Amino acid sequence: MTERKRIDSWLSDMDGVLVHEGLPVPGADEFIKRLDESGKPFRVLTNNSIYTPRDLSVRLRAAGLEVPPESIWTSALATAQFLHDQRPGGSAYVIGEAGLTTALHEVGYILTDLDPDYVVLGETRTYSFTQLTRAIRLIESGARFIATNPDPVGPSTEGSLPACGAVAAMITKATGVEPYFVGKPNPRMMRSALNAIEGHSETTAMIGDRMDTDIVSGMEAGLFTILVLTGVTQRDQVDRYPYRPSLVVESVADLIDLI
Repeated sequence: MTERKRIDSWLSDMDGVLVHEGLPVPGADEFIKRLDESGKPFRVLTNNSIYTPRDLSVRLRAAGLEVPPESIWTSALATAQFLHDQRPGGSAYVIGEAGLTTALHEVGYILTDLDPDYVVLGETRTYSFTQLTRAIRLIESGARFIATNPDPVGPSTEGSLPACGAVAAMITKATGVEPYFVGKPNPRMMRSALNAIEGHSETTAMIGDRMDTDIVSGMEAGLFTILVLTGVTQRDQVDRYPYRPSLVVESVADLIDLI
């Protein structure tokens, strides 16, 4: 564990850190309030590309957490920003929901299946065989392949659902083309959120519950990484990884006094 530096800005994962199975993690409401009162910039991050920040803000409010839309950063926003930086005013064939299509529209992208610059794969609850077939043929014709995140499965009340990473693997198997994943664990997700709050890596903390996404991407982006034990990774699993978080705490309740 490394010595803690002054923390001037904060990034936090959402699921497993602030909420768990739709319920707020104990202390999360006070943590968010303290951040808001401090005036320190922060962003809540999620690899989920289905929802817009406004949608997620409403869902968090239903769980008792007041997080404004402008304080939420999704893999869809990071993907749209990446494409805008790479090829401004480009075009894309998109498989995804409003979170992704809205983000791409807002950076001036044209959504089309006629000779697009990119095929962009995001999360959706209704992956269509027709859409996937079209994506495969467009990639075979030269479209560049982008995916919002590599998560292979997502949760539901009935059990696991195939997610973006699993569907991307199917397209790769059919085309031989690997996608560029923008979301965690790509450190670009962290850097884009950092740029959004005009933060500096040496004085920004990243809070997460997963060693293999949150902590590794935070570390690679040069952030102070904090693992909370309210989600996926348990304390006895930390030493299995070749990298370590800067700090391990039980929950965000233990971080309130650090703000």
